[in-house]
Amino acid sequence: MQILFLLYPDLTQLDMTGPAQVLARMPGARVDFAWKQIEPVMSDCSLALLPTVTLADAPQADILCVPGGYGCTDMMNDPHVLAWLRRQAAGATWVTSVCTGSLVLAAAGLLQGVRATCHWAWGAQLAKFGAIFVSERCVIDGKFMTAGGVTSGIDFAFRLVCELFGADVAEAIQLALEYDPQPIGGGTPATARPEVRALYETAIAPRLAARMAAIDSAAAAIGSQPLHAASA
Repeated sequence: MQILFLLYPDLTQLDMTGPAQVLARMPGARVDFAWKQIEPVMSDCSLALLPTVTLADAPQADILCVPGGYGCTDMMNDPHVLAWLRRQAAGATWVTSVCTGSLVLAAAGLLQGVRATCHWAWGAQLAKFGAIFVSERCVIDGKFMTAGGVTSGIDFAFRLVCELFGADVAEAIQLALEYDPQPIGGGTPATARPEVRALYETAIAPRLAARMAAIDSAAAAIGSQPLHAASA
């Protein structure tokens, strides 16, 4: 089973490494990380990641996954990346994303009419691409499976293992990884204290304008050219 992650500069590494750690333990799994060149790619926490294959040489994915992160802003308006995603999605059994990776899938025209989720701060922007935002940790619509913000990528991976191999295999991997979260609370907009949410919203304000401009540009491009149907 070929699992293929899009790796790009300034992604949030846990969006990718969290689900990769889970999915790599599935029976028969092969995991590759694709980018334009085989050279280190810097994540948004200064952890360098090395692609295993170029976009041009990447095998056809059974499971295609797009992580999110600061760099998704550039990916939404990168015609080479968007065209590659459309080609891969056409032959993939599952097309997936974590966090703001769903905005990149949407910018590729793949989520029109599809129920999808995203990081809570950006999910409403999916509507600009014709997607239907659902505020849940993991959303399945046909062959599309999308996860919410960052850590939900781990939960999405276990959900996918359940879909493919059943609960016993998923729980065995969970036990091997000792995945038993015990959060401190306040990890969602509904449960966070108002002062904590205000602190976070202030922190993201500097990049808000740039990302919104990128979203509007990418959404305008969707409306100006024919694209593959979401079910392709």
